[in-house]
Amino acid sequence: MVDTSSKPRLVILDRDGVINQDSAEFVKSADEWLPLPGSIAAIASLSAAGFVVAVASNQSGLARKLFDAEALEAIHQKLRELVVNAGGYVDRIIVCPHGPNDDCECRKPKPGMLLELGSDYGVSLQDVPMVGDSLSDLQAASAAGAKPVLVRTGNGSYTCLLYTSDAADE
Repeated sequence: MVDTSSKPRLVILDRDGVINQDSAEFVKSADEWLPLPGSIAAIASLSAAGFVVAVASNQSGLARKLFDAEALEAIHQKLRELVVNAGGYVDRIIVCPHGPNDDCECRKPKPGMLLELGSDYGVSLQDVPMVGDSLSDLQAASAAGAKPVLVRTGNGSYTCLLYTSDAADE
């Protein structure tokens, strides 16, 4: 764990579509979890630059019983090992295990996971980037007062297209 007695420089990343390839069938095992080109090196670079890297990810596959907590931990262990081998560190991975209709406060687009991270690290989310590929990531960042950052991997190009067409309609 990172020393939080001084305020850390936090960055929050979504997982599927940002760090690894996303799948309409869900990523259900460590074997299915494939990092996107450059993502592991980017996380290592963030660590080297002094950022505390946290991951906040909706994982409704748990609620849908497509995989269990042990499989999810194996996926996250693979992520952590790859980042460590690249010279970086993922400080925390937080997930929402609920389904889309569970009306929880942690499932993005609600800000619960991000607010929890801000509280745990003792930081205001005002200047904290939240990197995501989906509208729900951007909405959660905005709702938490963080800085939404859209990548064009995963669903990002589609999300960008939606924003561009929405802006053109106004």
